[in-house]
Amino acid sequence: MDQQITKRPDIKLCDCESSQIHAFGYDDATHTLALQFKSKSGPGAIYHYPCTPDVYKEFCTAESKGRFFGSRIKNNPDMPHTRIEIEKDSAQ
Repeated sequence: MDQQITKRPDIKLCDCESSQIHAFGYDDATHTLALQFKSKSGPGAIYHYPCTPDVYKEFCTAESKGRFFGSRIKNNPDMPHTRIEIEKDSAQ
């Protein structure tokens, strides 16, 4: 079965107090977690991850979102990421 994504959800991002993650959001309809990482010049790339509502709730309540990302999401074969290209005039 071809798992090609035909339309990416437009997920509103909320700022985050983290040394690694600039902002995050979730689309309940598609079970997609959106993470925008920090870069040296400010907000960095946005990535989408398939994510269950329960894992998203755990992420939201994690004491360290960066540590949660590193241990539960990053390199998790059940949560492959998709890099989202931001149009220049829609960048935050």
